[in-house]
Amino acid sequence: MTTDVFDTLESEVRGYPRNWPATFVAASGCRQRAEDGTEYLDFFSGAGALNYGHNNPTLLAPLLEYLQSGAVVHSLDMKTPAKRTFLETFDRLILSPRGLDYKVMFPGPTGTNAVEAALKLARKVTGREHVLSFTNAFHGMTLGSLAITGNGMKRKGAGIPLSHSSTIPYDDYLDGETPDFLWLDRVLGDSGSGVDKPAAIIVETVQGEGGLRAARPEWLRGLAELCKRHDVLLIVDDIQAGCGRTGTFFSFEEAGIVPDIVTVSKSISGYGLPMALTMFRRELDVWEPGEHNGTFRGNAPAFVTATAALETYWADDDFQNEVAGVIAAFHARLEEIAVQSGGYVRGRGLLAGIMFSDPTAAKKIAAACYSGGLMVETSGPEDEVVKLMPPLTIGLADLTAGLDIFAEAVASVVRTPELAAV
Repeated sequence: MTTDVFDTLESEVRGYPRNWPATFVAASGCRQRAEDGTEYLDFFSGAGALNYGHNNPTLLAPLLEYLQSGAVVHSLDMKTPAKRTFLETFDRLILSPRGLDYKVMFPGPTGTNAVEAALKLARKVTGREHVLSFTNAFHGMTLGSLAITGNGMKRKGAGIPLSHSSTIPYDDYLDGETPDFLWLDRVLGDSGSGVDKPAAIIVETVQGEGGLRAARPEWLRGLAELCKRHDVLLIVDDIQAGCGRTGTFFSFEEAGIVPDIVTVSKSISGYGLPMALTMFRRELDVWEPGEHNGTFRGNAPAFVTATAALETYWADDDFQNEVAGVIAAFHARLEEIAVQSGGYVRGRGLLAGIMFSDPTAAKKIAAACYSGGLMVETSGPEDEVVKLMPPLTIGLADLTAGLDIFAEAVASVVRTPELAAV
């Protein structure tokens, strides 16, 4: 293979090109085209940043108009019409209909910025340092976010001790042998337990990077009730599972809970442009002006595409109902493939995949998918789950085509018990 500038100049830290070595030159909807002309169905969706597909024309048109108009592109946290319109639209279509009286903060361009702001605010509000997170959680790659992330390899990269946090069991981590939150409820209510009350507990309703574990609604309700009972703030990290990926705009809607703080990024801009939000109950807005800042908080082009995405897809229930149909077809086929291969389905909505009894199978299946023209990734501490995230806007024909490739890849790698007996 010819050595190129990616090998000679770019850092060894690069990851995705090692599994997908193509050089991608064009993309549309759920498809990408490589430099050599090969076309791939994309069931990765920019790690969840492209819920509405690549180069969505409905979002591209207002973006081009804005960029050609001479309007402000970079504005830090200054007032702009683009920001005003986004905030008004977000409140009208998302927050108010759901009864969420949140203040909105623009902490910086990425998900880890949103998480860091959430942690800092929780500590500032409560005067407490400790934060609890869950086994197999992933919340970002900066130091505060890494401290509440479970993955050992990623934590090791920090190079220093990661402190002021502790890990507690996620839903079904103990296989149902211990009642949910029994230990935590006891120690938080016992002044002699030696366990300091935390500022917050942060949770993903679906652990996107942690093996597609999906929390049950009743478990999430139990967590919310525990936090309220002990005066601990509940933070929901909705960076990957939000913006419609589980079927509703926020992934916690099904559980009927109202978190104290919510983080959103990835698909909030709708177009893959950097943008993140940290939202919190109005009474938690105790920031001093400029106490948390950043150069790239005011990404006006992202405000424009985010507004267009909200108006196009979330102004009524039509899109959500369409996505429900896609989810149903997606999961029906995943269940069929899982039964045929001895695996089982994990995840929710269009953030789902299959875990196999052989923990080495997922990587082989993902590689076979790529060879067949489908981009999927793996998930979990040992990369033991094949993870599929097609765009929410995918048509049933493309969904079927991608799942056909996936099924063929699974069959080429996994020997079912029936086949093994032959």
